[in-house]
Amino acid sequence: MVAYGCFSFMIRVGVNGYGTIGKRVADAVEAQPDMELIGVAKTQPNFEAHTAVERGYPMYAAIPERSPLFAEAGIDIAGEVDELVAEADVIVDCTPSGIGAQNRELYETHHTPAIFQGGEDSDVADVSFNARSNFDAARDADYVRVVSCNTTGLSRIIAPLEEEYGVDKVRATLVRRGGDPGQNSRGPINDILPNPIKVPSHHGPDVKTIFPDLEIDTLGLKVPATLMHVHALNVTLEDDVTGAHVRQLLEGEDRVYVIPEGLGIDGAGKLKDFALDAGRPRGDMWENCVWGESIGVNGRDLYLFQAIHQESDVIPENIDAIRAMFDTEDKRDSMELTDRTLGVGISGDPSGFSEQARAEFADD
Repeated sequence: MVAYGCFSFMIRVGVNGYGTIGKRVADAVEAQPDMELIGVAKTQPNFEAHTAVERGYPMYAAIPERSPLFAEAGIDIAGEVDELVAEADVIVDCTPSGIGAQNRELYETHHTPAIFQGGEDSDVADVSFNARSNFDAARDADYVRVVSCNTTGLSRIIAPLEEEYGVDKVRATLVRRGGDPGQNSRGPINDILPNPIKVPSHHGPDVKTIFPDLEIDTLGLKVPATLMHVHALNVTLEDDVTGAHVRQLLEGEDRVYVIPEGLGIDGAGKLKDFALDAGRPRGDMWENCVWGESIGVNGRDLYLFQAIHQESDVIPENIDAIRAMFDTEDKRDSMELTDRTLGVGISGDPSGFSEQARAEFADD
């Protein structure tokens, strides 16, 4: 590949499933200079389907027998999902958990590589992926699974800690939102649930698909909220460290935002307001949000709180996974390009804009 803006070819990307994750992946693909979004597939002509058409995205019927429903709703479709799969260089499967595994046979039939989401079991793909942690593992893979929002958030923290200090053990308590804002059928309504009741939760084993030798215990709780997840972390490092050094390390990570003291951001609700005031699309926070004042060290034990926006933190990872699969960029260049095009990275300025995003905003 040659320099940014002069790519030797465009990767043709189809998105199967245009819901919470799919619509964000589609927008992210559209923003890339080395990718072309050739279409999205939906099961029904709901408001998201109309939004996709308004954005100019070719629409495909994910369930062929429902094709007439789109015409009845005033949506012209470009075809059925198997046509999208046949035309694409890669499919990003953003269908509900369990459906992606069923779709793999379709992708195999057309010899089309695919990316699955973290709701699928790890055996759906050749490799589980996090850009910061194991980018090279996905090179030339036909099937890649981008790990879940929580596993992505944990991996982004563990990777720099492992590289800088070494990690003996991770203990994480995950306070998980009950559902996304649009998932009004999910709960709890007024309760706090150990979820699962058994220990460890599934998150620890999922992190081990990225860090096979890591010792990690995770516990999960589900609460009546829709905004974000919150993690309470205790990481035992191999060396004694200071809180100031850890903070400096995390502030150097583009996909980690260390929330400065004094901004008055004391919870997930204010983080979402912060993102909306900063002009983030849909109020998305692609970064791990670590409360700076929570970073504490006792010998080799590190403690911190972080918030994870479950609707958006995996979006940059899907873009990087595409480049890794086609071996078009190395990790650093891919992540930098993804971050630049999406506007990932917060400078700590109260406006919430990175320097790059601020410059682009000024140009507009």
